[in-house]
Amino acid sequence: MNKIKAPLALALAGALAAMMGTAQSLSFAIYRERVEPIFLKKRPNHARCVACHEASASNFKLQPLDPGATSWTESQSRQNFETVSRLVVPGDPSKSHFLIHPLAPDAGGDDFHGGGHQFESKDDPDWKIVAEWVRAAK
Repeated sequence: MNKIKAPLALALAGALAAMMGTAQSLSFAIYRERVEPIFLKKRPNHARCVACHEASASNFKLQPLDPGATSWTESQSRQNFETVSRLVVPGDPSKSHFLIHPLAPDAGGDDFHGGGHQFESKDDPDWKIVAEWVRAAK
């Protein structure tokens, strides 16, 4: 390998390892059991996350549910898990876009979220579930 390609190859390998390590350090079992059901939950005055993010072009794109299904297959859940894993900083909910973006600005969230602020505060039980999942990752 020449002198230019070697550093590039090492950088790409490191980036790939970091991405794989992120997903591996987050618990898929907890994600599927506790986090993913939140995306299907109807919240007062808001659409379900899946209503917008199933057809979204955003970084948080969920797999389409099969016709008549009320949850995702394991394969679909794994794809959703990979998507969500790229939006969190394992161990640090406060730096995880996935938790900050739908959080109300008064609670430290982004000014705008197309689906409204799904979480009015960090005391929201569903926000706490996601934060606990992120915090538990090492």
